[in-house]
Amino acid sequence: MSVGPQPVSEPVWFKSSYSGANATECVEAAFTSAGVLVRDSKDVNGPVLVIRTRAWHCLIDELGQEELRAR
Repeated sequence: MSVGPQPVSEPVWFKSSYSGANATECVEAAFTSAGVLVRDSKDVNGPVLVIRTRAWHCLIDELGQEELRAR
């Protein structure tokens, strides 16, 4: 299932597919018009990191390059 920008006032959070199976390693993200929100799923009322869309794309591109270099 593909998740993309959501045209709603409240962010729609989803758990990262890279989060660990145990409950101590869960990261959630939500797409907004401002960029991507990232939070600790165990502390949903805690701090939220806001990453601008362009920076998010740079991060994803770099992570993809790291994965290729690791092979």
